[in-house]
Amino acid sequence: MSARHRLRSLFTLVLLNGVIPIRTQPLYLLNLLASPLSFLFFITIVSHGTYLPFGVTGGMILTMLSVGTGLQSDLTHYRHDLKFQDIVVASPVEAPVYVAGMALSELVYSLPALAVFVVIFTIEGYVTVLSVAVVAGTLVLVWGFASALAFTLATYFQDVRETFMFSPLISLFLTVLPPVYYPIAALPAWAQVAARLSPTTYAAGLVQGAVGLAPLPFSEALIDWGVLLAFTAGFFLLAAFKARWKEP
Repeated sequence: MSARHRLRSLFTLVLLNGVIPIRTQPLYLLNLLASPLSFLFFITIVSHGTYLPFGVTGGMILTMLSVGTGLQSDLTHYRHDLKFQDIVVASPVEAPVYVAGMALSELVYSLPALAVFVVIFTIEGYVTVLSVAVVAGTLVLVWGFASALAFTLATYFQDVRETFMFSPLISLFLTVLPPVYYPIAALPAWAQVAARLSPTTYAAGLVQGAVGLAPLPFSEALIDWGVLLAFTAGFFLLAAFKARWKEP
C-alpha cells in the first residue's frame, strides 16, 4: 500500500468517525465535556477555588484519556454491529493505518471540548513556552497509550455493551483514584506508592510541575517522562502482539 493511499485512508476514517458525527450530532460534544467539567465544578466548590488550577490541568488529561478509551465503543461497534473491520481486513489497509485513523478521528472529535480547557488554561495565565511544550507532549502520550489499550480491549469484546463495564473502571483507576485532580502530596505515603502504578500520575505530575502547581525537580521530571514513555511503549507492544486483528 503506497503512502498516498495510507494518507487517503487516514483522512477517510477521520472524516467518517470524527468530522461527520460532529456535524450530525453536536450534542455528543456535551457528553465528552460532562465528566471533566463536573470534576472541575465539584473540586472548585469543595476547595473554595484553591484546587481550580488542578481541576483545569486534570480536566485536560481526563479529556485526552476519554478520547483514547472512547475507541473501545466505536471499534467494537464497527467490528460486530457493522462488520466494518472485516471489510478493512479484506482490503489493502493495514491494521496500524486503521487504528491510527480511528484514533485520530476521536482526537478531531474531541478538539472542541479540549478547546474549552485550553481557553481556561490561557485565562489562568499558565501559558509559557515550557508549559505548552510539556502539556502538549504529555497529552499526546496519554492519548497514545489510551488508544492502544482501547484497541486491544476492543478486539476481545463480543458486544458493544461490554465496553460500558470497562470504560468506567478504566476511568476510575486512571483518573479518579490517581492524583490527576489534586497534588500527589495530598495522599498518605502508602497511597502515593499505589498511585505510582498509574501512568496518569506521571502525566499529571509533569503538567502540574510545568505550570508551577507542584514543584518538580529536573531529575524527577526526567524520571516521570521516562516512566510515561515506558507505559506508552508497553501499551503499544501489548496492542501489537495481543490484539486480535482477525477473528479467530
